[in-house]
Amino acid sequence: MAILKIARMGHPVLLEKAAPVDDPTAPEIRRLVADMMETMLDAPGVGLAAPQVHVPLRLFVYRVPTARGGDDPEDAPLAPSVLINPEIEPLGDDIRLRWEGCLSIPGLRGAVPRPWRVRYRGLDAEGSPVERIAAGFHAGVVQHETDHLDGILYPMRMTDFRLFGFDQELARAAEQAAS
Repeated sequence: MAILKIARMGHPVLLEKAAPVDDPTAPEIRRLVADMMETMLDAPGVGLAAPQVHVPLRLFVYRVPTARGGDDPEDAPLAPSVLINPEIEPLGDDIRLRWEGCLSIPGLRGAVPRPWRVRYRGLDAEGSPVERIAAGFHAGVVQHETDHLDGILYPMRMTDFRLFGFDQELARAAEQAAS
């Protein structure tokens, strides 16, 4: 396995629509998934899409750490997983702002309006169907990573740029507001 180089905002690969994966079980796809898992965990991140490692294919790796899972059973912790050729369907009209960061936009964070609950489907690394309903953090991660496959970075979804800034400045402002 290998740690892969992560493309940063401004690189054209992040603005392209990725191509479907024809054979999820192909050796090169298995190797890519293993390398992406290692890269995501090393970064450390909760999601990594193939275009972020300069491979314009429709797949991503993701996880929901124990500390990030919510009270909702559809937002429970999830071990590192892969989703190939994903499709997402929003469930309901509940749209909430969610703070997001991105390995391709290091040091920045912004509040992005996202559907709170989604149904997603795709394939796993064995080519078997995956279908889940997700809420909260889990739903946000899946939406964020699927956006990467369509050439969309989270700032493109933002509606209020007053809620966009450097991690350290946002943390400092939150500390001052809390005191």
